[in-house]
Amino acid sequence: MFDELLVAAATAGSVGAVYLAAAARVVKQYERGVVLRLGRLRGAVRPPGFTLIVPIVDRLHKVNMQIVTMPVPAQEGITRDNVTVRVDAVVYFKVVDASSALIKVEDYKFAVSQMAQTSLRSIIGKSELDDLLSNREKLNQGLELMIDSPAVGWGVQVDRVEIKDVSLPETMKRSMARQAEADRERRARVINADAELQASRKLAEAAQQMADTPAALQLRLLQTVVAVAAEKNSTLVLPFPVELLRFLERAPLPTDHPQGQPRSHPQGHPQDHHPQAPPEGPDHPPAHASDRAGAHTPGHAADHPAGHPREPGPAPEVARRPDETASPTRRADGAPGHAQEPHAGRTQAARGGSGTP
Repeated sequence: MFDELLVAAATAGSVGAVYLAAAARVVKQYERGVVLRLGRLRGAVRPPGFTLIVPIVDRLHKVNMQIVTMPVPAQEGITRDNVTVRVDAVVYFKVVDASSALIKVEDYKFAVSQMAQTSLRSIIGKSELDDLLSNREKLNQGLELMIDSPAVGWGVQVDRVEIKDVSLPETMKRSMARQAEADRERRARVINADAELQASRKLAEAAQQMADTPAALQLRLLQTVVAVAAEKNSTLVLPFPVELLRFLERAPLPTDHPQGQPRSHPQGHPQDHHPQAPPEGPDHPPAHASDRAGAHTPGHAADHPAGHPREPGPAPEVARRPDETASPTRRADGAPGHAQEPHAGRTQAARGGSGTP
């Protein structure tokens, strides 16, 4: 009898353990459990933790409540200004109602993905290229609204939508590059012209100031020379000071000297005195060789007019040998003539005068 009771208790315990093992379920913290009893929704959503169901009759479905990151495949479309672009995006969403996500839609992830793709193509067709490139925040909000509107009935909430990349054709990229370059060049020219205007005003003020103070121009010249000389690789030609030229212009001119007085010359430039040759012509007979050599007689000095005094010059001394005498020489025809010094002929030949040898 006791053995039969022991066997019955063991059998009941085994059946209870098997039932408990079949009915026990564990729901994780980021999940919610939806129970379907004989295909119908049973009660409320099971919270996280340990729960029991009726084996064979109930079926527990677990729904993930975490935020899902879903990339949207790149969609190619034509913008409102007839530019072909290729845009891809990313969608962030989560399930807020586990029962609706399980019952009202077959696969809420696939449904959200398809809705994101169609909404993205619609946004491309309604927008211009400039909006896609510069005004993405507004497009992201519009795309989020278009995806979230049908997803609310599925128990899904779209957290945010971001446009990742906008691909343009190569020709459009080159056109935009030329446009940007032209715009930057225009702005550079405007800035340069403004700078030239400001510089011209400052230069005009500086020129007026230098006109009031002439010494400032000379100081500015010296500063320029110092700046150029700092390189030590060029040759400087210092111009003549302008102030010195103005001083010379204001200096009085020298007056004429009286006749008969020698004209003074600046120190360092002595005036060379050279004896002038007497004029030769029909009215003036040729002078003797001794006169050309510098030996003047009272008779010859009287031939010059009074208004043209002849400056006396030192008579050249001729060194004679001891055997030479001062006797007069004779010509080839036997007539006596004057004594001719050796250098007198050279002097006459150098002057090119015609005279008696």
